[in-house]
Amino acid sequence: MSDIESIMRAGPIIAVLTLDDPSQARALAQTYVEAGIAGLEVTLRTPRALEVMARMAEVDGAVVGAGTVLNRDHLKAAVDHGAQFIVSPGLTSPVAEAAASANVAYLPGIANSGDIMRGLDLGLSHFKFFPAEASGGVKALSALAAPFAACRFCPTGGVNPDNLRTWLDTPGVLCAGGTWLNPKPGEDLATLGERVASAVKLARGR
Repeated sequence: MSDIESIMRAGPIIAVLTLDDPSQARALAQTYVEAGIAGLEVTLRTPRALEVMARMAEVDGAVVGAGTVLNRDHLKAAVDHGAQFIVSPGLTSPVAEAAASANVAYLPGIANSGDIMRGLDLGLSHFKFFPAEASGGVKALSALAAPFAACRFCPTGGVNPDNLRTWLDTPGVLCAGGTWLNPKPGEDLATLGERVASAVKLARGR
């Protein structure tokens, strides 16, 4: 998958993960994939996040990207470690242009109409609505989706099992970022897999 829409449509949830143990990366990626989530965003918030991402990308069926990409150096390092997509908390021209030059799928964060218009000027039409709940929630994104009907969104930040279906039913939303699906301290893989599978069923309305 080379374009961001295909990645967003691969499943109703992209798992947003903050991890720092490469030795567990393959087993974790396998757990997510088997439970129904292929899109795995590894945030660059820990010292060994790039190693984790690279090992997760070795798992068949996993579509692994880098999150919290703040600048061109972050983007280059992520691509060098096999990132299949790039996610940023905000939108800047240097990062957007670097993503285009690297020919890597890119999902920048937006929170208002000005952000979206800058993105459109840069040739972008797919965005992460972040932080989703703090930026006004479903009402805010619904209002933004009306004048920007050609744009597609992935709300992230404050999305949880209680509001997941509401977010996914919002106009323009292709998927949601699942920060709550990060492994919990001491959680075994079987329990994590059950939790992920439950989220996928909920997202698909089953």
